[in-house]
Amino acid sequence: MTSLAQSRGAGVTPRRRGARIGVGWIGVVPFGVYALLFLAIPAVLAVASGFFTQNGTFTLANFDTFADPTTQKDIIGSIGLSAVTAIAGAIAGAIICYALLPMRADGLVRTVVDAASSVFAQFGGVMLAFAFIATMGNTGLLGLIINGLFGDNTYTSPLYTVPGLVPVYLFFQIPLMVLTFMPAMEALKPAWGEAVATLGGTRLTYWWRVGIPVLAPAFFGCAILLFANSFSSFATAAALISQGGLISLDIFRASTSETVIGHANEAGSLALAMVVVMIVLMTAYGALQRRAAKWANR
Repeated sequence: MTSLAQSRGAGVTPRRRGARIGVGWIGVVPFGVYALLFLAIPAVLAVASGFFTQNGTFTLANFDTFADPTTQKDIIGSIGLSAVTAIAGAIAGAIICYALLPMRADGLVRTVVDAASSVFAQFGGVMLAFAFIATMGNTGLLGLIINGLFGDNTYTSPLYTVPGLVPVYLFFQIPLMVLTFMPAMEALKPAWGEAVATLGGTRLTYWWRVGIPVLAPAFFGCAILLFANSFSSFATAAALISQGGLISLDIFRASTSETVIGHANEAGSLALAMVVVMIVLMTAYGALQRRAAKWANR
């Protein structure tokens, strides 16, 4: 009877697991449909348009846009802006995480910082641009104060240039670094510091020999994520810079311009370049995150 019961139980268990798996897929289907309709298909169509003319004829002429000095300058501008904001945001975010590390995870300060970081990391677009225009614009609060002290036309806002986007982008880059890097900081085990102290090491020795090597994969992985976040940003820059300067703005200009006719499909070739860059970045990010996870699980 025992063997019979076991055989019956063995026959029931797979069906229950299959039922649970089937129910789980019900929740995934709506997201899969959404991703397919609004992410995958538009991305494929946008990239594929770079290989065709407006009449539907296959061509590689759209990639001649990369020989244009303006396009080259804008690509360099995008890479430079992304690199500066990624490095500065990663360093500033890591310092904030280090300052928060001794505090309780459920304490008031950590709760406020985590909540603020979650909000500011997603705060962008026209709203963020307007906030900086009202603060640092030519007629913003800072401009009114400086012009009032030193005379009219003394202050000229840097917001409307590519370098001027650095403080704007750091507004959401630093909170994103705090959110993504804090779990790696929390994974540092107190026993490692105690072991270094037992062997006669100092606090500096601990960070140089243990802390920094352990955190390096997570730090560089988060920096790559910040680079990708900045490289793909569009709405904030579009609200501040109307004459281009970034590859994302070039894509918008090529696909919507009413003065430059016959170059709409060049947007597809530029989009393909951005997709290739993002794939490389996300591949590197995934590899670094897997390496960082090995230390977190020890």
